Amino acid sequence: MCGIVGYIGKMQAAPVILDGLAKLEYRGYDSAGMAVYNGKEIRVEKSVGRLHVLENLTKGGTTMPGTAGIGHTRWATHGVPSDVNAHPHCNADKTIAVVHNGIIENYIALKQKLVSKGYKFLSDTDTEVVAQLLDYYYNGDPLQTIAKVLHRVEGSYALGMMFADHPGELYAVRKDCPLIIGTSDDGNFMASDVPAILKYTRSVVYVDNQEIVRMTADEVKFYTVDEEEIQKKVEVVEWDANSAEKGGYEHFMLKEMHEQPKVVKDTFSPRIKKGEIVIDELKISDKDLAAIKKIFIVACGSAYHTGMTAKYVFEGLARVPVEVDLASEFRYRNPILEEGSLVIVVSQSGETADTLAALRMAKDAGCPILGVVNVVGSSIAREADYVMYTWAGPEIAVATTKAYSAQLVALYLLAMKFARVRGKLSDAGLAELIENLKELPAQIEMVMNNREEIQKIANRFLAAKDVFFIGRGIDYAISLEGSLKLKEISYIHSEAYAAGELKHGTISLIEEGTLVAAISTQPALYAKIISNMVEVKSRGAVVFAVTNAGNTEIEKAADYVIYIPETNPYFTDSLAVIPLQLLAYYIAVGRGCDVDKPRNLAKSVTVE
Repeated sequence: MCGIVGYIGKMQAAPVILDGLAKLEYRGYDSAGMAVYNGKEIRVEKSVGRLHVLENLTKGGTTMPGTAGIGHTRWATHGVPSDVNAHPHCNADKTIAVVHNGIIENYIALKQKLVSKGYKFLSDTDTEVVAQLLDYYYNGDPLQTIAKVLHRVEGSYALGMMFADHPGELYAVRKDCPLIIGTSDDGNFMASDVPAILKYTRSVVYVDNQEIVRMTADEVKFYTVDEEEIQKKVEVVEWDANSAEKGGYEHFMLKEMHEQPKVVKDTFSPRIKKGEIVIDELKISDKDLAAIKKIFIVACGSAYHTGMTAKYVFEGLARVPVEVDLASEFRYRNPILEEGSLVIVVSQSGETADTLAALRMAKDAGCPILGVVNVVGSSIAREADYVMYTWAGPEIAVATTKAYSAQLVALYLLAMKFARVRGKLSDAGLAELIENLKELPAQIEMVMNNREEIQKIANRFLAAKDVFFIGRGIDYAISLEGSLKLKEISYIHSEAYAAGELKHGTISLIEEGTLVAAISTQPALYAKIISNMVEVKSRGAVVFAVTNAGNTEIEKAADYVIYIPETNPYFTDSLAVIPLQLLAYYIAVGRGCDVDKPRNLAKSVTVE
């Protein structure tokens, strides 16, 4: 989950690296560091804390002159956050510097070998092993040395490297962790993600597993681990560079919530043509879709919650059975992947480690894979048999909002497509659903415009210690996401429960003043959820309800009610999640939490 940036070219490297790291701080922010070649030696500066500490230490990079360097912002895996454990890591005489995203799984055995050879280690990290191993095998040729090291390390990694006696070169390599190369007339870049270099170039090369990159100011060459040169395709990134800036908003999360109407429209608009659902990039025939007998949706975190909603939509519209799995569990439970199954993997980054591992396991079992991802050229996009993009643009806040909304709409479209090819959705039914989809952006905007009322409610619960979210059917899936949003950015303990399960144990936790958020958007279940609200209210709970406009009956059981516009029951998650995002946001802000960078979390979970 760490962020890597490297630059070599005509500009001063340190300010470029700091600027790129600022765009990647969502990937890790417990420490940061840079290594720059200053014409005589590799100069290293690093510090524990947020990136601004490093910026102040180096006066915005001005105290580190040089046109070639690498930088890193860290999310700790091995060793506590500290100046010593911060990257870059070096060999003893600081002639080799390394930054690393990922985990070296066999670092203990490698470290023991190096210690036996007289090497001394300063940090508790697995990364320092790479720096010392490069020193051990170094023969004056960085490419040969890196190839030797790669044959000996196990795990996942993206590495940026520089060698003092090759000052006009930077090196990079990846295995199961994201890494891109940017090219421009002013020099060349390496980075963990596109936003880091959008300010400087849109020409990008996606590095594949076990590829070594050699960069100079004028050219970039790619090699296999056997040191054979290979040719790579340069792609143009279409993302709006302004998407990676706050644009006047207090937080990226608030900005990205406001972008949800646009990303929802961007996701469905190109896929509706002449009254039909057309997903051009999917490249799977209607015949093959119709032949699918079972769907597995596999994801992590919020993407898993979109899968929970999609299960109801797929089964309700297309009448195809769906299982939803956490990627970290799917790969270990020995799932039964029979002929006719399809695995849909959902990931914003397209690099989520557990989801990638699940994809590869299912693919090895002979099951076709459909990836729903946001990042073009990501590992999932390249390795899946079929792909559908969400086109949400860069999402910087650790807690997802707009990517979640885009994933929901992508899965709605897929479910509608499945229903059509299976003969389960009439022309009239499809036309109605499409009309409902087209109304969603304006309806989301209406809910966002009610944010002041939600903020007033949020301010009453800044001291809450426990919050429970309840719902039935799709509303339970919405509750899962609402609970996650609250806990990850406000640090308040919260749980989501299928409302019917309350009486089977959970209701014992309800006491005077406990906040219960009740989601009620499914008309057939209105009476049931009201009964559950009455149950918790009679035990002292304060009830915050989210329901459809017109369902005023709920006011008899709720202390606070937020109404959302009416839409098709299958699409209510897209509207009901907005008040829950806002509730979490305003509670977190009121408690003084760092909304964009919550403690212990990082955006792209690229390690298991």
